[in-house]
Amino acid sequence: MKSFLERLQDPTPMIFDGGFGSELFARGIRLTNSALANELHPEVVVAIHGDFIEAGADVIETNTFVASPLHLQMAERDAAAAEQLVRLAVRHARQAVERSGRQVYVAGSIGPSPGAIEADSGGVDFGIADKAVREAHQRVVGTLAEEGVDFFCIETMFSAKEAAMAAEAARQTGLPIAVNLTYKYTRDRKSGREIYRTDWGHSAEDLLEILAGGEFSEGVNLLDHVQLLGLNCGAEPERPEHTGMPYAINGVRQLRQAMEERGLEAKRFMAYPNAGLPRLDKDRKTTHYPHAPEEMAAKVGELLGEGAYLIGGCCGTTPAHIRALRAAMDHS
Repeated sequence: MKSFLERLQDPTPMIFDGGFGSELFARGIRLTNSALANELHPEVVVAIHGDFIEAGADVIETNTFVASPLHLQMAERDAAAAEQLVRLAVRHARQAVERSGRQVYVAGSIGPSPGAIEADSGGVDFGIADKAVREAHQRVVGTLAEEGVDFFCIETMFSAKEAAMAAEAARQTGLPIAVNLTYKYTRDRKSGREIYRTDWGHSAEDLLEILAGGEFSEGVNLLDHVQLLGLNCGAEPERPEHTGMPYAINGVRQLRQAMEERGLEAKRFMAYPNAGLPRLDKDRKTTHYPHAPEEMAAKVGELLGEGAYLIGGCCGTTPAHIRALRAAMDHS
């Protein structure tokens, strides 16, 4: 099997997996922290990975989105538990790959901290100390690397500065890195341009500047060490045209244009949006996502046309969604 870095040289695009937390929820597992499922419900974790592989995913992601010590403190677990949960998560993913008999890559998921960070908030009265954020990412990254993930997927980042901190931790391992922010729709008052920005106001242009600037990497240009850039999640409650696959298409376009405007060397792009905005059913107990597999799959050609290389789904995307995306990609 080619290394993931070698696979990126192949122009043939790939399919990512779908929403893991939402799949746990759909299977009746409700935890204070989804990473605890690695310990409490190992067979379900393996089964979810297996279902995404069977649906056609070329890449699956570890169940470590909220496995950092900062998140686990809220579930009354310590840093040692974080390492153990991360190790289990990688082993469960590898077990699913082995059972499938397919050649599938394993991405190590690295999610955002559970709140604002010092670098954005301007201090620790409101934000989490930068030192604590760095240490948490280093612990998760180090354990993922020890357990043998193929690359890191830094995802759902509301702060490009935190994304840079996580990327710097990942850079130390020498493994490939993907960086994904999660955006919301904004419109520039002067130009009238639609610009996607994170909750901290970071656009695709800001991400490029922050990664290249070296502020969080001792002067090192992190763009030289990141192989994939993209976006995930994203659900606008009042703008369906900027939710789901339309959001992914617009986001990749803005990222590509930002790189072209700066004359930057091309990167692989990835995109894995939510299956629409989650809604409560009439009983107000069950959540459903409105974008059906066929609806998302119908946009695959357009997303590929914007330059996306690795395509999947975030919250609410099921194995059925991934199967539809696979079929659409194979027929593009």
